[in-house]
Amino acid sequence: MPPRKQRAQSRQEPVAKKTISGIIQITRKGVGYVAWPEHEDIEIVTEKLGGALNGDTVEVELGGVSTSRPRGAVSVGTRFTGKVVLVVERAKTEFVCTLKHEKNAWIAVADDSRVYRPFHLKTIPEGTKEGAKALVRFISFYSSSPSEPGTEGPLGEVVELIGMAGEHRTEMNAIVLERGFRTDFPTEVAQEAKEIERLHAETIEKEAAHRSDFRGTATFTIDPPDAKDFDDALSIRKLPDGTMEIGIHIADVSYFVREGTKLDDEAQKRGTSVYLVDATIPMLPHELSGNVCSLRPDEDRLAFSTIVKITPRGEVLERRFERTIICSQKRFTYEEAQKVLDAQSGVFLEELNTLRSLARILRKQREEKGAIDFGDNEVRFTLDEQGTPLSVTRKERIETNLLVEEFMLLANREVAQFVSHKAAAVPERGLIFLYRIHDEPKQDRIEELSTFVRAIGYEFGRTSGDKHKKYSARDIAGLLEQIKGKPEEHLIRTATLRSMAKAIYSTKNIGHFGLAFEYYTHFTSPIRRYPDVLAHRILASHLGGKPITRSEFIHLEKLCLSASEQEAKAVDAERDSIRYKQVEYMSSKVGQTFEGVISGVTDWGIYVEEKESASEGLVRVRTIGDDFYNYSQKEYALIGQRSKKKYALGDRVRVRLVAADLIARQLDFELV
Repeated sequence: MPPRKQRAQSRQEPVAKKTISGIIQITRKGVGYVAWPEHEDIEIVTEKLGGALNGDTVEVELGGVSTSRPRGAVSVGTRFTGKVVLVVERAKTEFVCTLKHEKNAWIAVADDSRVYRPFHLKTIPEGTKEGAKALVRFISFYSSSPSEPGTEGPLGEVVELIGMAGEHRTEMNAIVLERGFRTDFPTEVAQEAKEIERLHAETIEKEAAHRSDFRGTATFTIDPPDAKDFDDALSIRKLPDGTMEIGIHIADVSYFVREGTKLDDEAQKRGTSVYLVDATIPMLPHELSGNVCSLRPDEDRLAFSTIVKITPRGEVLERRFERTIICSQKRFTYEEAQKVLDAQSGVFLEELNTLRSLARILRKQREEKGAIDFGDNEVRFTLDEQGTPLSVTRKERIETNLLVEEFMLLANREVAQFVSHKAAAVPERGLIFLYRIHDEPKQDRIEELSTFVRAIGYEFGRTSGDKHKKYSARDIAGLLEQIKGKPEEHLIRTATLRSMAKAIYSTKNIGHFGLAFEYYTHFTSPIRRYPDVLAHRILASHLGGKPITRSEFIHLEKLCLSASEQEAKAVDAERDSIRYKQVEYMSSKVGQTFEGVISGVTDWGIYVEEKESASEGLVRVRTIGDDFYNYSQKEYALIGQRSKKKYALGDRVRVRLVAADLIARQLDFELV
């Protein structure tokens, strides 16, 4: 192996380079690829992976030139082969597996098909049944012995038995465990939570004397019907000068979850709660998330509040931030609050009317600045007692959803502005804060979106005469306005969302493109998001005259990165649970026909999204038997070679469900 100095020099001369380091991506076929800047990825066949697993950081020794090339691949240079000579760092060490008994030995087959060898288990828990799912910890990778050729693979040990494969709770828990979230809390964490709960009444009595008291002000929560915890409440009172004082009261989690405690360590590690189809894997134990911190009705609770003085025209005149004590007088569901507004009758009618009026104005102000509303493409399941899906429908946002959203956005913005301006007043400290940022989309991604929507028949953004004009948030908002109520609305919204940059947490503020905010943070959901807890702490430190120091800055940057990664894993878990239940729901409908829209086109077939359940399945090109179909990338379509018949993105079609594979979470359709 050449010394570091020579290796660094070899980057200038790719041909002479012998080894490179990088993150390996492994396909379901067990072939690995490591990125090589300015060249095609290095290809590593299964036998030369050297025990590397998907996502590991590895060192690769270059070999010869690869003769393989994936179908449709565009050459950007010579592709080399290689072999892994060192696994530098493991991406993960725990995997969800199904246990099998073969040849008098137990093996564990990973749910992740990119784990190309089964785990060999030396021991298993007593009473384990074949077909059980388990969390398996990777121990080491071994090579086959001369007496047992072909037996190389990973060694593992069972950390936790999850349950029998196919059972509802087993599959839901497996989804979160696979992404590193635990379904229970360590003993020390649970003990700390129980002690806080035990002392809660005493804490409330002690704190009441030191906090602003809003218990006599009209206050209520508005949440989904199945909400288990209540992060936020709204209060409102009219002032003598005709303005309103709006209180946006947020659970004071940071008062209970202190730095240096086991509770804080665990919350930091989890980063977020995970929301599955029928359950929540909470960031905090139930004693806090469902009781002490939750703003339950008719119970005194500690809050960290953003209080704004606002005119009937939506102009914020003043703002202040206080630790408060509140008592919510009503727990509304979104639907209950909407019913009061629609009927113009019921409890807190005047307050709801005022809040709705202000929310409409605030929303219009954001839209005029270019804010984008991506809508809501979520689905809701009705399950029986065993967790079997009985129905699935698309969720619809109603005006009370938007009402709550606007005041949460307002609080988040005001906190970010306040801390930023405070920090700017002391330049030597720098702008040290936790922001929720959303970068401008890359123009090439928007170009792709433009081509995509024009293929469906929509104009988007600029005309052919202004090719150098950048796409703006207003262009995107205009597109989303065009498609409202159209059959392809959900398809285009999803495509638009995918073309955007991902919103992340950062100490460096660049604003929030989608919301059209210069300053933005996450402050309003500390029960379920750790970044909100951090924002509470930083705000409290500024209010107390002790802003965080530069020595804490690097740690905060690491926490931002960790929180963004955990958020992405949680979103994946949520989507995976929905996908699993969609396939399970459709599995009882094999042979039935459905209305759908073409949601994707490839050279191997077309993807169709079923209208009612949003379930997506594949129509394989080989099953379209009336012609030979070619894929036109430019038109996002399959086109018949003889008939010129076209199946294009956004087309409405009728399909028959021919197969539902729960293990692969895949539906197969055929055109009717």
